[in-house]
Amino acid sequence: MRTSTRARAGAALAALSLALTGCSAFGVGDEDGDTLTFQSLAFQDTTIKATKDIVDAWNKKNPDTPVKIVKGSWDNVHDQLVTQFKGGTAPDIIHDESADIMGFAEQGYLADLGPHLSDKVKSAVSDEVWKSVTTEDDKVVAAPTLLQSYVVFANTDAFADADVKVPTGEALDWDDLQKLAKKLTADGDYGVGWGMKDPTATVMNLALNFDGTFFSGKGDKASIDVGDNELEVPERIHSMAFKDKSLDPKSLTQSGSDVLPGFFDGKYSMYVAGNYVAQQIVESAPKDFKWEVLPPLAGTAGASQAANPQTMSVSAESDHVDESAKFIDFFMRADHQAALAEGDWLIPSSKDARKTVATNTKGANGWESVLASGDTLTAAPFQSASKYPQWKDQFATPALQDYLADKITAKELKRKLVDGWSELD
Repeated sequence: MRTSTRARAGAALAALSLALTGCSAFGVGDEDGDTLTFQSLAFQDTTIKATKDIVDAWNKKNPDTPVKIVKGSWDNVHDQLVTQFKGGTAPDIIHDESADIMGFAEQGYLADLGPHLSDKVKSAVSDEVWKSVTTEDDKVVAAPTLLQSYVVFANTDAFADADVKVPTGEALDWDDLQKLAKKLTADGDYGVGWGMKDPTATVMNLALNFDGTFFSGKGDKASIDVGDNELEVPERIHSMAFKDKSLDPKSLTQSGSDVLPGFFDGKYSMYVAGNYVAQQIVESAPKDFKWEVLPPLAGTAGASQAANPQTMSVSAESDHVDESAKFIDFFMRADHQAALAEGDWLIPSSKDARKTVATNTKGANGWESVLASGDTLTAAPFQSASKYPQWKDQFATPALQDYLADKITAKELKRKLVDGWSELD
């Protein structure tokens, strides 16, 4: 869930290495007897602190099996894990996301957590989310922690200046989004800014709004099918940018953080991004900036998005599988997940943790809409396709970038997506 979250980490590694005590290099394994190594990808100050607090609480209660945090990065976690697994230097406890981790599970690198996790942890998470971390042979290879959805942020002053009502309700239809964007486009300013430098995760997640599944089958047997439903989201985005001219085409070539200043400055009345951006808005927006999170986007199939949670796994080669699994069970406590979620502005997979977040935040600063967007997150076929990460990086991302830059047609986009998958097969 990333996010995609890989694009968010960037310069925050410096802060991570300063904040996490006892950190060491990648791939250390267990050099200190019964010490458990935990490769954490937390990068925002608030989440780094929440993670460290959880580890400190565990270490206080379990002095014989302490956990040591090892810094990691969303930017290169996949390649890092490939190197670690092949070299036998993987940490005991691994932080990642379901779309990336399942390929490693298929290769036997991850332990089955099913027998180790408590009933309380299992019952707090929906079956749909558990599906995203369960293999074909019913092995639970990760505990799902935090979830991301894609939401629309609104500059409410820009709406007021244009005499446009801010949408309310359970969902925001894509047709209504496009109409709003047209109304809010004037005098060189755009209705929407949308950082799509790394577009694949966004497209794959939002495609479920139109029943766009892309894949069928699981593991190495997964096959691709790109039809009208799968192309609906990129075609609508393309139309807004190059036909309606209500979405800044330059923003489509930028990262979300690059586009955010334009949202603050009034260049964009709406800004589409992962819900975690709310934390950046709270921290970085001008004091007089007024904003809201609009209802979840919905298409012909409703407001469904992919449940691609951040995950906690245990290396199958670890000498401490039982102890590592117990730490993950501890990590999954509702109060711990709520603290992490509030720090990263993400949605806890645990329903008990969501209730805690709702109580703590009182729904302010967009939390009501953010938590509501988590109600329709569901397992998506791409999460079960073991070659998805490779296809995403080598074929889907460059093809979508070309299409959203108006360099190729939708027909050519389809061909590149299908041919790329065939090449991997």
